[in-house]
Amino acid sequence: MTQTVLDELDWRGLVVQTTGRDALAEALAAGPVSLYCGFDPTAGSLHVGHLTQVLTMRRFQLAGHRPVALVGGATGLIGDPRMSGERVLNDEEVVAGWVESLRTQISRFLDLEGPSGVRLVNNLDWIGRMSALDFLRGVGKNYRMGTMLAKETVARRLASDEGISYTEFSYQILQGIDFLELYRREGVTLQYGGNDQWGNLLSGVDLVRKTEGVDVHALTTPLVTKSDGTKFGKSERGAVWLDPDLTSPYAFHQFWLNSADADVVKYLRFFSFRSREEIEALEEQTRTEPFRRAAQRALADEMTELVHGADAVRQATEAAAVLFGRGDVRALDADTLRAVAAELGVIEAPGSMTLADAAVAAGVVESKSAARRAAQDGGLSVNGEKVAAAALETPLEQVDALAEGHVLLRRGKKNAGMVRRVG
Repeated sequence: MTQTVLDELDWRGLVVQTTGRDALAEALAAGPVSLYCGFDPTAGSLHVGHLTQVLTMRRFQLAGHRPVALVGGATGLIGDPRMSGERVLNDEEVVAGWVESLRTQISRFLDLEGPSGVRLVNNLDWIGRMSALDFLRGVGKNYRMGTMLAKETVARRLASDEGISYTEFSYQILQGIDFLELYRREGVTLQYGGNDQWGNLLSGVDLVRKTEGVDVHALTTPLVTKSDGTKFGKSERGAVWLDPDLTSPYAFHQFWLNSADADVVKYLRFFSFRSREEIEALEEQTRTEPFRRAAQRALADEMTELVHGADAVRQATEAAAVLFGRGDVRALDADTLRAVAAELGVIEAPGSMTLADAAVAAGVVESKSAARRAAQDGGLSVNGEKVAAAALETPLEQVDALAEGHVLLRRGKKNAGMVRRVG
């Protein structure tokens, strides 16, 4: 049988379950397939965990298939039930704003024109117009309670003290409606999503079969995990967002750069668009020369360029050099300096504050006496230049500050802080 995108996804470890691999492979080999994946707006930005689905859609598109990206303006008002606890229902205006933000983000990764151009849709356009009678007569009669109650999340919630509301219980039906509607509107015959969505995907497969008499397909991708058991997509500061205002390009680059040797090749397969030969070469280098961290650098550079652009890779690299005491802070442009400041955190200080007090305020030293000792030992610097103990009483207003009044203070290579002169 002809090699298809499914074989590529298999090699990358991106296929967990399908409704029938042979039938799906045959459909993909026969010609362009219309497929969709849904994204519920639970925040104003996607995070790195969403990249599994977004970039899988890109792989289908590059193989000539026709993707539909659904942002759930309706399902986002309800919320897919979690293993524990009811979701808080967000205001309609808030969710509508999140829908537009996610549509913009998703469209950046996909081609919008041509025969394989992505279609961006919102399920509020059809679910929002559906009456209660339409819902019950046209859709509800096709669902059996036993099947719905057997779903793992539902069963666990029913067994808990808190139970589950009918609102969240109905979510699986809404996702089934999406598949049916997109089959009718766009000829969609494949839905994919994370492996935790398997039950919801089957809801749509069954609904299309019962109402249209057609067999359609479902595929799940793995839930990304880290080898140490901690959650993928989390940093010390929380979720790693695709929005640069929420996670700076520097922090984004560092997230990938800090990938463990045990994880980095898996991440390259999941997220990178490098060839099999390139990834296998990086895998071998990780095994034989792990100290070079070649795979981590390749991953961090590619993902940062993909999400934030090539200039962000340069900024992240230069910012890292300064933060780790290797680069010239005065050589940084204003955007990169802001990235350094954002990473360190900035203390605003009046121009009358002395360097000694500024070093204490920025957390570089514990006290003014500690600042003097560090300066005497040659270990205290201001904007990359060592400062003498006698100069510690110099007010900030007399210091040759960086852009926007920033002053970088450092003790050794590991202790750095930033103050911004105001007034």
